[in-house]
Amino acid sequence: MLVTGAAGALGQLVAQQLAVRDDVVLGTRTPRSAGERRVDFDDPAWLDFSGVDTLLLISARFGEDDVVVARHEAAITAAEKAGVRHIVYTSLSGDGDHLAYALPHRWTERRIRHGGSDWTILRNGLYAEFLAAIAAPGPDGTIRAPLGEGRLAAVAREDLAEAAARVVSAPQQHAGHTYELVGEEALGGTELAAAVGGSYEPGSLARARDTITAAGEALPYQVPMLVGTYSAIAAGFLDGTDIEHNALRGLLVREPRSALEAYAASVDAAHSAT
Repeated sequence: MLVTGAAGALGQLVAQQLAVRDDVVLGTRTPRSAGERRVDFDDPAWLDFSGVDTLLLISARFGEDDVVVARHEAAITAAEKAGVRHIVYTSLSGDGDHLAYALPHRWTERRIRHGGSDWTILRNGLYAEFLAAIAAPGPDGTIRAPLGEGRLAAVAREDLAEAAARVVSAPQQHAGHTYELVGEEALGGTELAAAVGGSYEPGSLARARDTITAAGEALPYQVPMLVGTYSAIAAGFLDGTDIEHNALRGLLVREPRSALEAYAASVDAAHSAT
C-alpha cells in the first residue's frame, strides 16, 4: 500500500499506525529513506503508483478549487493507469458543504466513485487541533473567536489516522462505503474556555476577517475559507446533528479520544513553543 502526504500532520500519524507492516510505502514530496517514494501532486511525472494495490489518498493541501481538483485528478489518473485496485480517500464530513473548501472534496468523491478502482471514502470532521488554531485563547486567556453559540463536532486527528490505518489494512471489508467520522461531543466556546482555564467572549466575523488579513500570514483565498468556517460553526451546521450515522467509534472499535483534551493539549503545545 502507499500513503500520500506522509509528511503531513495526518499522514505522519497514519504512518505511525502502519509502522509494524513491511508492505507500506510513504509518499512525500521529498523522500528521505528507502521506504519513501516521491509523490508530488503538482508534478504528475512523479506520480508513480506502480506495484501499489491499495492507495490512501490523503487530500491535497489547501489551494484554489481548480488547483486542488487538478492535483486529485492527476493522482487518481495515475492510480488507475498503474492498476491500483483500491483507493481510500480522506474527504470532508457530510455536514461541511457550507464550507468554502468543500467543493474539491465532493468533486474527488465523485471522480473516485466513477473510476475503475474499488473505493472507500472517509469523510473526516474538522480536527480538534485545527480548532485550537482558530479558537485559541489570547494572552489574557480570553477566546474571542466568532463561534457565537455554535458548536463543532471536532475530532482528535490521531483517531482519524487510526481509522484510516484500519481501513487500508483491510480495504475489501470497506469497499463501496462512505464513512462519516465526526466527534461525538460538540464543543462550543464556553467548553473550550473552561478546558484552558479562560473565558469566552465571542467576536464578530468582520473583526475576525480584519485580524486574519492584518496578520498577513493567510493567502487571499484562505481568508474567506477561515471566515466561512467560523460562520458555519456559529450557524450550527458543524455540530454533528445532521450526520445520520457517525462511524468513528465503530471503525476504532473503542471509545474515541476526547476532542476537548486534544484541543487543550494543542493550545498548551502552542504556548510552550512561543
